[in-house]
Amino acid sequence: MSAKDIFHNTVRTALGKDGWTITNDPLFFKLTQQFKINIDNEAEKFLVAFSATRKIAVEIKIFVGRSAVSEFHLAVGQFLNYRVALEKLASERVLDLAIPTDIYQDFFSDSFVQAVLR
Repeated sequence: MSAKDIFHNTVRTALGKDGWTITNDPLFFKLTQQFKINIDNEAEKFLVAFSATRKIAVEIKIFVGRSAVSEFHLAVGQFLNYRVALEKLASERVLDLAIPTDIYQDFFSDSFVQAVLR
C-alpha cells in the first residue's frame, strides 16, 4: 500500500470518527472538455445546533517531494483551482486541505507560509 493510500485511509477514518459521512470518494467534476477535477473526498455532517448539513470537499496532500516549498506551491495552486471550480458550480461545499501533522507543525507554522494562507 502506498503512502498516499495510507494517508487517504487515515483521513477517511478521522472524518468518520468526527461524525462526517463520506458521500463521494473521489468527488469528480468535468468543468470543460480540458478541465476535470478529482477532489479526494466529499463528506457531510448534520449540525444539530444549526439544523443544517455542512458539506466539505477534502483534498489530501502528503508532501513527499524533495522540497516542501515546491510541494506547497503545487498544493496552493491546486487548492485555488478547486476552490474556483466549486464556486463556478455554485457548490455549497467548503474546500479543506488535509496534510500530515508533522508538515503542519514544521512547515505550515512558518510565518511566511501563514502570510500566504491569509
